[in-house]
Amino acid sequence: MAHEHAMPADLTRNQELVLGALNHAPAPLSAYDILDRLRGDGLRAPLQVYRALDKLVERGLAHRLESLNAFVACADAHCHRKGLIAFAICEGCGKVDEFADAVIEERLGGWAAREGFKVERTTMEIRGKCAACLQAA
Repeated sequence: MAHEHAMPADLTRNQELVLGALNHAPAPLSAYDILDRLRGDGLRAPLQVYRALDKLVERGLAHRLESLNAFVACADAHCHRKGLIAFAICEGCGKVDEFADAVIEERLGGWAAREGFKVERTTMEIRGKCAACLQAA
């Protein structure tokens, strides 16, 4: 799932390092995975990684996968959205595909409006097997 996106110019050094680690990772990384990868770059404290991750997630440059307690770089250079983001997570190889679906988002928005529920963020996680793992079986 490695993506080559231009880094926003206003990131701190730690945010750049963390986003770079996520961009080059083939699968989601936990904060401790990121810390391990960046020790050579001077990141020593988990708090440094968590602070950088919080800012990246806030800006939509990275996403947290709740069920894995891990992070991925945003797959869409123009995404940086606060709306619904869905992730398909392969149980076989760990690959994560990100997609947005306007119909689901609209339905959820309609429900929230009817119920008077204020949506802060919506992350859908769909678990299963990717096409490559299904073929290999």
